Amino acid sequence: MRIDIITCVPAIFNGMVDQSILKRAGDKGLAQIHIHDLRDYAVNKHNQIDDYAFGGGAGMVLMIEPIDKCIANLKSERSYDEVIYMSPDGEQLSQGMANELSLNKNIIMLCGHYKGVDERVREHLITREISIGDYVLTGGELAAAVVADSIVRLLPGVMNDETSALTDSFQDDLIAPPVYTRPAQYNNWSVPEVLTSGHQAKIEEWRFNQQVKRTKEKRPDLLKNKESKD
Repeated sequence: MRIDIITCVPAIFNGMVDQSILKRAGDKGLAQIHIHDLRDYAVNKHNQIDDYAFGGGAGMVLMIEPIDKCIANLKSERSYDEVIYMSPDGEQLSQGMANELSLNKNIIMLCGHYKGVDERVREHLITREISIGDYVLTGGELAAAVVADSIVRLLPGVMNDETSALTDSFQDDLIAPPVYTRPAQYNNWSVPEVLTSGHQAKIEEWRFNQQVKRTKEKRPDLLKNKESKD
């Protein structure tokens, strides 16, 4: 998989793509993350990429021309499954969406900034808009990093234990069960006996019951989603 991220502040990604899961995926040749500085496609010698909004109002708007040039340049080299705009009013990221996006081969992610982008970008160049929550960030860079991580970790071969991602929270509209490690006794706090029993069927039953219990307590809305799907 290849993910191209377009941003006007590329330094934000320093370190992000060279750590943890994203680095592992790159080292294994399973995913490539490329960061593109929008100012490389600026419209004049002053590296201008933003301007005032027509009609007035506070804040600057990212111009269509640099964005169009950057996307066109990328598309001249390969085809893309999605051109995603990170926006607070986009479709909210979910585990199901991450699963879906992980099946793609090439993705472009455009990071908004200031008051956003010229609306014509959204009308003519974007195939999908994604939000990571109902709040506003200074720019779309952190959101793009979240989406990239959520996708790449699902690629076959990235994680040492490929079943790990399948048991994460939200994979089946349920929160993950509690987990424990050694020592089994600490400060008189004990690990549930079933987990040290060696009886795998009982362990799996306990884990599922814990998932349902936790979801009812913490995220009952997920159970409603699950019921509507069933």
